[in-house]
This record gives sequence, C-alpha cells and structure tokens, in this order.
Amino acid sequence: MITKLSTYITDNTVPYRNLAIEEYLTLHTEPDECILFLWQNRRTVVIGKNQNCWKECKVNCLEEDGGYLVRRLSGGGAVFHDLGNLNFTFCVRKENYDVDRQLEVILQAARLLGLDARKTGRNDVTIEGRKFSGNAFYESGDFCYHHGTLLLDVNKEDMSRYLNVSREKLQSKGVDSVRSRVANLIEFNPQITVPLMQEKLVQAFGMVYGLETQVLSKDRIDWEDVHEKEQKFGSWEWKYGRRIPFQYSASRRFGWGDVELQFQVDGGIIKSVNVFSDGMNPKLVGALPAAWEGCRYEEQALIAALEQTVEALQKDSEAAEHAEAGTRILGSRESEQQMKQDIGELLRECL
Repeated sequence: MITKLSTYITDNTVPYRNLAIEEYLTLHTEPDECILFLWQNRRTVVIGKNQNCWKECKVNCLEEDGGYLVRRLSGGGAVFHDLGNLNFTFCVRKENYDVDRQLEVILQAARLLGLDARKTGRNDVTIEGRKFSGNAFYESGDFCYHHGTLLLDVNKEDMSRYLNVSREKLQSKGVDSVRSRVANLIEFNPQITVPLMQEKLVQAFGMVYGLETQVLSKDRIDWEDVHEKEQKFGSWEWKYGRRIPFQYSASRRFGWGDVELQFQVDGGIIKSVNVFSDGMNPKLVGALPAAWEGCRYEEQALIAALEQTVEALQKDSEAAEHAEAGTRILGSRESEQQMKQDIGELLRECL
C-alpha cells in the first residue's frame, strides 16, 4: 500500500543524464513509496530497448542537427522529444504498481486544464482521437517504472523529419502521417505551459492517491552513481551496439553507373557486405566489401574506410602507371574520386 508520495522535477535537459536519474530513482524507491519524476529532453529521439535505431530514426540527420539518440530501458516504440514535450515517470515497487491508477494521474491533470483526455489502445492517451501521450514500462526485480510523454507544444515538423514511421503502421490507425496522428495540448488549451502542466500533474498525483506530496531531496540521490549510469546511456555500445541483427540495402544510379549496397549488421558491426554495380571501374567496387566488413555501421566509419580504399587504389594506379611509362589504366583517378563522392552521398542518406 502506498503511503508516501514524492516528486522530483529537474531542469536538466541532457537526455543521458535524465535516463540515469530515472533509473536511479526507480532502483531506490522506498517500500510503499511512489515517486513522480518530471523531466524534459532537448532535441532527442528515444528508442525502445530492443529497437533498431537505424530503422526507427534518421540517425545521421538527427546528430548533424545537434540532436541526441537515446536507447531507454523500457520497450515500445521510438518517440521524439524537444522542449515542447514534458516527460513523466512513476517509480514504484512491484506490489504497488498499478498502470490504471498511474494513468489516472495523467487523465486527471488534463481534466484540471479543461481537457477531455481518454486512455485508448494499449498505451496511448488521446483527446478527440488524437494522441498526446504514449507510455512504456520497465521492471527490474522488485522495482518498476511507468513513463511517458506529454506533447504540449512539440515541433511536429522535426518529429516527422527524424522519425521513420512505417506507412503500414500509420494506415492501420487510419491516418496519413505522424503529424496528423498526434496533437499538442496547446491546440486545445493555448494557455498550457510546461510549469502549469507540472503543477497540475503534482496536484493530480495527490488527488488520485489521496495523500500529500513531498519534494524528494537531492540528498537522497548518489550523484556519482547517476554519473556512471549517464556514461552508460551515452556510450556507443549502449546506443548502437545492441545485438540486433538486420539487413540494409540502398541503391542509386549515378553518371558512372548503378550501385547497390547491402549490409548485414549485428550489434552495430558490419558482418558482411555486397556491392553491386554496372560501372566501368570494377576495382573500387571489388575492394569495398573487405574495407567495410568489421566497421561500425555509422557514417563516419564507413566514409573513412571508403576514403582509405580510394587512396590505396590510387597509389597502386600511380605505381602501375610509372611502371608502364605513363599508360593510363582503366579506373582513373578522376573516376575513383567521383565514385567516392557519390557513394559517400548515398551512405549519408541511408544511415
């Protein structure tokens, strides 16, 4: 039975630190306590624990724009966060874990703002059939959390820009785009702000559980432990190195011919590569599989290997030309440079 309600609101917006705080609070929730943690992330895509980040998100585009890719502990699908989004987490022991009761806090907070919010489907909260909150869940031994998003004034264009939402998933819900499916709460109440939503959530928390709320002291948190967890969430191994095998292919026609790239990836590492082309320079095409096998499946590593391969081929060409008294061989320096540029462009688009 819950007898203690604690709230913790942070102004930190670095996602790796917020996930670290969330995990720490979850694993240090006292018996018969429920903690409501409220937090925001700057431009971020958060994927479920077992998702393929490259399938769910335009990773390169996100990171080039200064955004963050984050893999959370819970399952579920990919979501976009910015400062128009408020996140909540209920941290509680297993015996007191009650999703319906926890969701009632969200519904009640919306009602306090004059909004007719409803729970629909497995884990969505909607107004007039449009989703403004998605939820996910995590359990570790006796400890659980239930967390989710609240779209207040999220940039929907950025959401569509960074998320790869399958057309089949959207069509199954009777909509044509991720932007039309979701709603910002300011569309229904323009007076809503992040501080106001935080206030109503804390108020609803006390109302639903029938208890006074208290602010969780920062002294309860071991910040060295939080720092270690933050390093984990920000590491390449955690974000990209999960053992999630997948295949990816990309193709394009350039002035010098067609090219198709096929990658078999496991744990973020390329295990095998096929490169097909009808171009007239077979040397570079033939050298790329060996150059890319064992690389991390990321733009920087693949392009670096591509450039090194072209450089090595051109050194071999120079040596051959010198030996044959200046005879130009098939696969000239100019051709390889153009192929390098075009294949590099294709890699940037497909990662």
